[in-house]
Amino acid sequence: MDFTHFDQQGNAWMVDVSEKADTAREAVAGGSIFMSRECLEKVKAGTMAKGDVLGVARIAGIMGAKRTSELIPLCHILNLTKLSLEFEIREESCEIAAICRAKTTGKTGVEMEALTGVSTALLTIYDMCKAVDKGMEIGKIGLLYKSGGKSGEFHRDSTRVF
Repeated sequence: MDFTHFDQQGNAWMVDVSEKADTAREAVAGGSIFMSRECLEKVKAGTMAKGDVLGVARIAGIMGAKRTSELIPLCHILNLTKLSLEFEIREESCEIAAICRAKTTGKTGVEMEALTGVSTALLTIYDMCKAVDKGMEIGKIGLLYKSGGKSGEFHRDSTRVF
């Protein structure tokens, strides 16, 4: 397989997508943050000193996804038409899962935007909760679904659960 972000001499470059057709594109990414029971209870109760952890993390994730091309050097600037971020509290594992959905109609996909949104949201949770639990762990970040473009649909293997 050829890597599209390198020229004949091995230099990094931005892929030319000018000849590609505009298509509807969607990507969903997920990830989790694991924390102490005490920390999870404070997040759920809304008693964390810095305020509404999940509300702030949702806005941060959306803002982060919108700035993906400024953070990842070879990403194209996209006209995003939808960004959403949802959270699922998983009591048994003291985990908060984040799911980011990104949509656009364009020449290139939105996988990086969805992944950046999840990562930013989880980092924001860490920042807002670190006074209570510095041992939190962020992980299991990955693409869950994508559609549109030449490569078509991708669904994460159901044996690799987020």
